[in-house]
Amino acid sequence: MEKQRNQTSIEENMHIFKEGVGAFEEKLPVFAEKYNDFTEQCFQEGAISKKHKHLIALGISVQAQDEYCIIYHTKGCMDNGCSEEEVLEAISVTTAVGAGAALSQGATLVQEAFREMGGPVQ
Repeated sequence: MEKQRNQTSIEENMHIFKEGVGAFEEKLPVFAEKYNDFTEQCFQEGAISKKHKHLIALGISVQAQDEYCIIYHTKGCMDNGCSEEEVLEAISVTTAVGAGAALSQGATLVQEAFREMGGPVQ
């Protein structure tokens, strides 16, 4: 039951996304065309495979917390032959980078700001 509800939710989100993009394309057709051309070029097979490009994009989408891109690139991963294990491993790397960024900022910038704003130095 839970799986069916989530699947419908994902499908509904994709429908909402496509409607929104369609309306955007009608209002700004030149921009939308240039953007679409750019992204199509970015995801072409090259030195990095389409599969790996979607894994990268999925990781970035998760880090950015962009639900529509998460759905889109999960589908891109699936369409380009990614296994669930590959997707989850990419998400693990994303998690490590996100946690590392938080640690590095806490270990540097937060402590520096604390000192510069007159906090007690230990």
